[in-house]
Amino acid sequence: MSQVRELDKAELLAVLDWYRAAGVDLAVGEDPVDRFAKSAAPQPAQQARQAATPNAPARIPATAAITGDPSEARRLAATAQSLDELRTILEAYNGCSLKFRATQLVFADGNPEAKIVLIGEAPGAEEDRQGKPFVGRSGQLLDRMLGAIGLDRTKVFIVNTVPWRPPGNRTPTPEEMELCLPFLNRQVELVAPRLVMTLGGPAMQTVFKTTSGIIKMRGRWQDVSIGTHEVPALPTLHPAYLLRNPAAKQQAWADLLSLKMKMDSLGLS
Repeated sequence: MSQVRELDKAELLAVLDWYRAAGVDLAVGEDPVDRFAKSAAPQPAQQARQAATPNAPARIPATAAITGDPSEARRLAATAQSLDELRTILEAYNGCSLKFRATQLVFADGNPEAKIVLIGEAPGAEEDRQGKPFVGRSGQLLDRMLGAIGLDRTKVFIVNTVPWRPPGNRTPTPEEMELCLPFLNRQVELVAPRLVMTLGGPAMQTVFKTTSGIIKMRGRWQDVSIGTHEVPALPTLHPAYLLRNPAAKQQAWADLLSLKMKMDSLGLS
């Protein structure tokens, strides 16, 4: 029988890092705690301010932010007349519960005047820390992929289907996708790209409005409507998938060459 021993400092840090990556960010005691009720309860300082200003709007309970209204998301997104306005709206938006478990908003990266938009799935741990999409290992691979056809982040605009990291890097739920989709649509409408490339299955399914798998769909151009913007789009494999399956890089390279050919035909090189 193996003996139980205390973990050393390095091992304890490794365990904590594993918990953080899995989305565990609250300590749990032996007695249950209703944290929604606790956060919704007015604090003494807040009660004093409300007493001094009786007409001030009441604080929105945390539970109200868990169930969003897609029609409200569409209304808010439609009011944005620039990417800066859209970012401000998203930073204030409390309709998607992903926001309350993420470190920060991951809005976009690259050139907002670019003619090519890349759409990924959701931020990962490193993206959540830095506030930019594709900055971890998969982002480094993406940069090399773009460089292979003469592109870099000054020539593309990079967004995600959801702008907050799901706990444990899980796939966003259909409800979360529905709440975030109006903001993605408005991003693309404001940039008005000539070409779109989706990265990975969830992004492809969202943009192409399909339940088909990425292996079946990758490499096939289609005209799609993203919001009110119509644009040719090409699905390809996600860089994170390529890191786990290096043999698939050949397929991704074929997709990149197809993108390069389309760019040349439109005079975007």
